[in-house]
Amino acid sequence: MDTRSAIIGVGYTALTANSNLSVLELATSAVRTAMADAGLTARDIDGIGSYSLGDSVRTQAVATALGCESVDYLLDLNLGGQAPCYMVLNADAAIRAGMARTVVLFRALNGRSGIRIGRERLPGLEPHTATYRQAVGLDAFPSVVAMWARRFMIDTGATEEDLAAVVMAQRWYASNNERAIIHEELGIDDYFRSPMIASPFRVADCTREVDGAIAIVITENARAADAPHPPAYLVGGAYTGGVRSGQDMGDILLWDDYAKNCMHFLRHRLWSKTGLTPDDIDVAEIYDCFSSAVLFALEGLGFVERGESGAFIRAGETRPTGRLPVNTNGGLLCEGYVHGMNALAEATLQLRGGNGVRQVHDARTALVTSGTLMDGSAVVLTRG
Repeated sequence: MDTRSAIIGVGYTALTANSNLSVLELATSAVRTAMADAGLTARDIDGIGSYSLGDSVRTQAVATALGCESVDYLLDLNLGGQAPCYMVLNADAAIRAGMARTVVLFRALNGRSGIRIGRERLPGLEPHTATYRQAVGLDAFPSVVAMWARRFMIDTGATEEDLAAVVMAQRWYASNNERAIIHEELGIDDYFRSPMIASPFRVADCTREVDGAIAIVITENARAADAPHPPAYLVGGAYTGGVRSGQDMGDILLWDDYAKNCMHFLRHRLWSKTGLTPDDIDVAEIYDCFSSAVLFALEGLGFVERGESGAFIRAGETRPTGRLPVNTNGGLLCEGYVHGMNALAEATLQLRGGNGVRQVHDARTALVTSGTLMDGSAVVLTRG
């Protein structure tokens, strides 16, 4: 299996409801932890990348705060949850082009005590269509994604019990993850007692916004071989912008089929570019700002046939001993909404091993996805 660059370091801050820190402090802390995990110092870093929606700090500020001596590659993406895997692919391209040898990638935000993506108008994202969509109730991400979820359920026969199965499976993982902001397991009766937010979503179906930061270090293969932990090598990946997609929430009104999201359109590109199939994947970390995203991705990427994702999860196939363990940290639903960087970090840790009862046995190949609506990205990592 051909590989490109490799992830050799992972760093987290605490995930909390109120960090009492600036976003710059959060970013710098996570990056320093990731560098230490990789056995590196700021002197070894010559590239920095991040993404935000007007709620974070620029990479150049972090480079200055770290005291990096020479940074030759900077990447600031004006993107949201579709960005993490796309950012990895960009960093890999920079390394392969000789622009950098070792790049640190981060996402940092005070997403609970500061700017909350789920409810506020974000700086730099002008609501051009607000007059039209707010009149029919499409005024926040839960109501927008709920519309997609309902169409998916109508077309595939998925039920609220299927959404509950996603949540319950991930709650088990979260109960064994010390970083997770939600630790309690959930039964089916507890799920249906959870207050409705935007039908079919209950509180339990929605991610938890947090303050925090996560960083990873990606480097060329030659340096990865000397890393203190087993590297997570990049096999490949893909990004799709879909058709008529954009960052204004009103752009969803141009979409042809709400029963399919970006993962459906990513499918062929991902498997053709990696040379793999769904059967080759040992563990999947799927972007899950809402529970329905897991159903969309399992079917869209071809892990199960159309309409079979709910039964797959209810049968226990996404749990540790199942056919495809999914979101082994509890996902964004439970660990906290660090805008999808969690998935990359968790996939790397799973390929290293040593995650206690939530460790997937002999995990060698991990899928990571980013995004849940029109545009998204995905990568495949391997233990090498």
